[in-house]
Amino acid sequence: MHDFLTNLEKRGKELSLRTYSLVGTRADADFMLWTITDSLDKIQDFQSQLLKTSLGRFLSTPYSYLAMFRPSEYFGRSRETAPMDSKYLFVYPLTKKREWYSLPFEERRRVMRDHVQVGHKFPSITIHTAYSFGLDDYEFTLSFETDHPQDFLNLVMELRGSESSKYTLVETPIFTCISASPAKMLDLLGP
Repeated sequence: MHDFLTNLEKRGKELSLRTYSLVGTRADADFMLWTITDSLDKIQDFQSQLLKTSLGRFLSTPYSYLAMFRPSEYFGRSRETAPMDSKYLFVYPLTKKREWYSLPFEERRRVMRDHVQVGHKFPSITIHTAYSFGLDDYEFTLSFETDHPQDFLNLVMELRGSESSKYTLVETPIFTCISASPAKMLDLLGP
């Protein structure tokens, strides 16, 4: 396991890497690596190096979401902020129904403006929207950082009643991730 940890720590300095434990929050995945880079080749190389470690041969990747940050289609500028290093990260893929894209652009912008206003009611949450169109199976990957999980629960409950919700096709699985150093993330897996 030492070579896996060394690889994480070394590559974490080259990439924007955040490590999270899913022990106790999800039965089908034990940890999550949030890797941010501007190169698909770097992601592939990083994954390959991890799989070549002594621990890597025992790992599987049950989920992987590939997405890119870009300016909002509706608001014209990127609303993304750098990761905040909050204690909790909630991640899920999202795909809209086809009917969404048949609405006039101005109508979609109005619905999204109302949707974003709901998010602003929860200032303890930093929202990251990444685009997956053509890169992965979903249209978006959404990530929510906070130190207050109850705020995320309340945000999601309020969004269920929003107009934009009726145009959502898929928004699962949801991952509840707890920030952990690479060493602690591995230690939580047991001896």
